[in-house]
Amino acid sequence: MRNAETVLNIINERGKRGLPLEDVYRQLFNPDLYLRAYGRIYRNDGAMTKGTTEETVDGMSTGKIAAIIDLIRHERYRWTPVRRILIPKSNGKTRPLGIPTWSDKLLQEVMRSILEAYYEPQFSDRSYGFRPKRGCHDALRDIQHAWTGTRWFVEGDIKGCFDNIDHSVMLTILGERIHDNRFLVLVKNLVEAGYLEDWKYNPTYSGTPQGGIISPILANIYMDRLDKFVEDTLIPEFTRGDRRKRNPAYRYIQNAIEREKKKTNNPERILEMRKELKSTPPTISRDPGYRRLMYTRYADDFLLGFSGPRDEAEEIKSRIATYLRDNLKLEMSQEKTLISHARTEPAKFLGYEIVAMYSETRRTINGLIDLRLPSAKLEEKIARYTRDGKPIHRTILTQNNDFSIVAQYGEEYRGIVQYYLFASNVAWLTRLHWIMQQSLLMTLANKHKSSCTKMMRKYMSTVATPVGKRKCIQVIVQRKDKKALVAQFGGIPLKRNRFATIEDGKSENRGPNNTRTEILERLLADTCELCGSNTDVEVHHVRKLANLKVRGQREKPLWMQVMIARQRKTLVLCRECHDHVHAGRPTRKVGTC
Repeated sequence: MRNAETVLNIINERGKRGLPLEDVYRQLFNPDLYLRAYGRIYRNDGAMTKGTTEETVDGMSTGKIAAIIDLIRHERYRWTPVRRILIPKSNGKTRPLGIPTWSDKLLQEVMRSILEAYYEPQFSDRSYGFRPKRGCHDALRDIQHAWTGTRWFVEGDIKGCFDNIDHSVMLTILGERIHDNRFLVLVKNLVEAGYLEDWKYNPTYSGTPQGGIISPILANIYMDRLDKFVEDTLIPEFTRGDRRKRNPAYRYIQNAIEREKKKTNNPERILEMRKELKSTPPTISRDPGYRRLMYTRYADDFLLGFSGPRDEAEEIKSRIATYLRDNLKLEMSQEKTLISHARTEPAKFLGYEIVAMYSETRRTINGLIDLRLPSAKLEEKIARYTRDGKPIHRTILTQNNDFSIVAQYGEEYRGIVQYYLFASNVAWLTRLHWIMQQSLLMTLANKHKSSCTKMMRKYMSTVATPVGKRKCIQVIVQRKDKKALVAQFGGIPLKRNRFATIEDGKSENRGPNNTRTEILERLLADTCELCGSNTDVEVHHVRKLANLKVRGQREKPLWMQVMIARQRKTLVLCRECHDHVHAGRPTRKVGTC
């Protein structure tokens, strides 16, 4: 049996060469793919969350993998309906989230890795969502660097894209490249498994599994059809000419300046003519022989930049809507799909405002794309830390220690700053910094029944940054024989960096050179880490290691002591020791089995 990376490399090569994928269902018999999948997802927050059954990542074992493979081999695997809950959104509405069972998550991750290995080389370079080594900032950087001269923005919005993906269309798309009916039937059964809401079963007639690990790759395979339509049809049709024609009036004034220099060389006259030259565009902005169409997509959001007349931008919008309706059975929202003038009406994309700059005095910036932090987004961030426009303390955090409070504020602030580091007006976050700092000091003061001034004196510090020293709030926890723990709020220069490399939740590149994780080596050792037994070994998981440290026992059980000493949220146990742990009974010691 080949190891997981070898299998995925072979599949990836077929994808690069455009060859169909055959006999892929047999790859689901490979236990190494399941071990790899377990190593990737066992740390996820949802791994310990129950779906419609009691099963979670706790109790994971090679025997469970063998049981799944046996069901797959005999085509008896049945997907469990997901448990659906409603998650509140910032606008007061809710969005559905599905929670699959652990076995379903594991099998979905195996299928996802196969589909990603095959389809990733075939995806468009203009697609950025849910892809390895790609993120929001890569899409924004592409727009800023390559969309110079854009006249119109077309903001694409699809009504309930992921909820309305047509199953028959999706299976047809998969079937064009994947020539294995058993695998296609497995995908079909997955998307039609349904969901339980308030413990009432509901069938699914469209859409990808909400909360499913495989959903993003299925959505990208589906939406890749739109990418190819724009790239192969619209862009060639609406792109022509190497450059705009020169403006005759601009050339005439240039020649007039040269004549004036030769004849009278009157400085005042020449200065006046140069001012006139600066106010005259060097090219014909509405050149009928020049067109450019640019396109970028992130998940179900897409943006087009067009250099040409508005009526052609309207035609582009209409043709995309027609293609989505006729070929993908998706509907584009006419109200939210906007055509805006790039110079006067900023487009909203990935939380930024995008605008084409213009200046009558600095023509060198004309047509360049500028990324800006929207004022509405800033107010939205500020609202979390204020009431009636004034900073407030956060009562819910006063139960935490000072280190945790400062660390949480620091993480929240750092995430916002790093995301908007491309914005030309990133300095606007100075206001957010002041409000968050006041809220932090008020929270600390409320916890200690003290004042903000005393908290400021206690924790104010100075740190070095690439642009000089900056003040921040810092809590340092000294540890014996270990490096001190540092929690910091602030100390980040609010200076634009358009060339920054920012890690913003991109998919990790766990590719061919990835080594096996420690947890897999421990599981495959097939030995209980408490009693040394080699029978029925499985993995005990806890949600948070901190939960073990705050328990009130005077003397902690052996299994707790081991996990705390190792600083691990996992412990490999035999079935008997695992049952004792969950029942609160003493476990056996090494050598007693």
